Amino acid sequence: MIDLLARNLVRDVPDFPKPGILFKDITPVLDDPSAFKEVCDRLSADAKAQGAEAIVGIESRGFIFGVPVALQLGVPFVMARKLGKLPYDRITEEYALEYGTNTVEMHVDALKPGQRAYIVDDLLATGGTAAAAVRLVERLGGVVCGFGFMIELTFLSGRENLLGYPITALLEY
Repeated sequence: MIDLLARNLVRDVPDFPKPGILFKDITPVLDDPSAFKEVCDRLSADAKAQGAEAIVGIESRGFIFGVPVALQLGVPFVMARKLGKLPYDRITEEYALEYGTNTVEMHVDALKPGQRAYIVDDLLATGGTAAAAVRLVERLGGVVCGFGFMIELTFLSGRENLLGYPITALLEY
């Protein structure tokens, strides 16, 4: 595990969004420009090492980190959004959260066949959201070259849903 400024900034919020969940709040990291930049720089370096040709950000916190990564690398940013948020023709995938279900979608022209996509989100929990993003990328003919997360909740074993893909998590809990 690497040393990051963000490690001491992530705060625990008990019983959010429902009782029994210990939420990892990243907003203090976003309040600290040095910590935020460090996280984006580390994810950018990993995406570059994986040969990313596009960055896929998962709504909504994946957008926060994915956009700066895409800009640093000079590659397109692709949105994986929640159901009903995209205006153009789209494909959808349902996924399980650690506390329910949801659906994610992408525009049908978001990626070119063979394009190498690096998927970014703030947190890897059960891996359901990330696995749904994989299915979307692959249905569009893209190739998932890796994942970048600021946080991984290792006790939820989310990596098991992403076997065969390179995964970088900057912080583990």
